[in-house]
Amino acid sequence: MPMDETLREDPYSWSAHIGMQMLDWGPGYAKFQLPLADFIMNRHGAPHGGAHASLLDTVMGYAGCYTGDPAQRQMCLTLNLNVQYLSRPKGEVFIAEGHKTGGGKSTFFAEGMILDETGELIAKGTGTFRYRKGG
Repeated sequence: MPMDETLREDPYSWSAHIGMQMLDWGPGYAKFQLPLADFIMNRHGAPHGGAHASLLDTVMGYAGCYTGDPAQRQMCLTLNLNVQYLSRPKGEVFIAEGHKTGGGKSTFFAEGMILDETGELIAKGTGTFRYRKGG
């Protein structure tokens, strides 16, 4: 089922700066992509670990903050982020999916993974997030 376009948010400043783009967003789920531009690479030509962490943090946070109502935006703060770097990309785009895995009224848990467009599993992550009061 395609994403409800009324829920698509403009990229926040950091995600726009590095080129992150929302692909899908639904209950307990989010999907983003990040093209691997030269400025994302580290000294030895691999994507900088911060790119992985930023993408996982974003996709997991969005997965837990879906409301289904564009007028009712929910925000969160990251309390803990764990990243497992598994492989170097074979392709040119990171594709990340995040899933809310549990939680309560004030805190939620999520997991995410990054693949490239060839299907190579690049990284996995878990996170703990706190809902911000008032949205």
